[in-house]
Amino acid sequence: MDQELNFTYVTLDWYVDINKYRYVYFFIMFALYSLIICTNSTIVYIIWIHKNLHEPMYIFIAALLLNSVLYSTTIYPKLLIDFLSEKQVTTYSACLFQFFMFYTLGGSEFFLLAAMAYDRYVAICKPLQYHIIMRKSTVSIFLIIAWVVPGCHIAVQAIGSANIKLCDFNIKGIFCNNAVYTLLCERSRLITIFGVVALLDLAVLPMLFIVFTYTKICIVSYQSCKEIQKKAAETCLPHLLVLISASVFFVYDVSIARVETNFPKTVRIVMTLQVVLYHPIFNPFIYGLKMKQISKHLKRCFHRPRSILVLKVNA
Repeated sequence: MDQELNFTYVTLDWYVDINKYRYVYFFIMFALYSLIICTNSTIVYIIWIHKNLHEPMYIFIAALLLNSVLYSTTIYPKLLIDFLSEKQVTTYSACLFQFFMFYTLGGSEFFLLAAMAYDRYVAICKPLQYHIIMRKSTVSIFLIIAWVVPGCHIAVQAIGSANIKLCDFNIKGIFCNNAVYTLLCERSRLITIFGVVALLDLAVLPMLFIVFTYTKICIVSYQSCKEIQKKAAETCLPHLLVLISASVFFVYDVSIARVETNFPKTVRIVMTLQVVLYHPIFNPFIYGLKMKQISKHLKRCFHRPRSILVLKVNA
């Protein structure tokens, strides 16, 4: 293939008979994408319209769910087009853009989870200082950092990879992740060094911070009354579940793309589905069902039309 065309083929080699069942895959993925958009957007809307949810904890939850919508939109539209196409092709520049968005939003998730962990730490360990520390300006700074810092890190890697000669034009995956590095004839020292820096700054350090804050929360809760223990469990458990989910994919992504481990195809399918399906759907259900205030407003939304209908019939 001519280097000037600068095409990268994205192969779907672990799907069986993709051409034969392409419309089935398309409608399943379209339905799931619609579900992701609806579930996440519903909770974001509920947090937005109810003033009693305009607190740091719920603002961070809304930001996390909005991040999930953007995260899914980075993958699903191109994936749906690929299912209807004879060949799954994308330009290298588009591939790098998807790489940039994918890891920027992935890094943002860890930063948002770290901000949520700090919010819970202040609420439980320093309750009298909560309103002094967690002001609107503090929340705004956390949100700006959560989206800007990962973007700056990943931009260096994406721009650094843009002008390097390609020796391969096939990515064994359904989207452009760290596997784009396998296309390069030679990986520059800048990309390698900054990749390690990004790994530490965007994933390892936020995870260590989260572990530290939750350890402190557990110690304080254990030494406190049952009411505080119950409050800590109700608010921290959803965050921990989401963190575990994000961490599992993080470990997989490093193992597959950077270490280039030969995982069985079944494992690849399960782990790939986690990022394009499980994780974006997981967040709204966890926060919608486990957070009492959000769950209460959700129940009112679904019960209100029924109540209105009953009143009209009785009238």
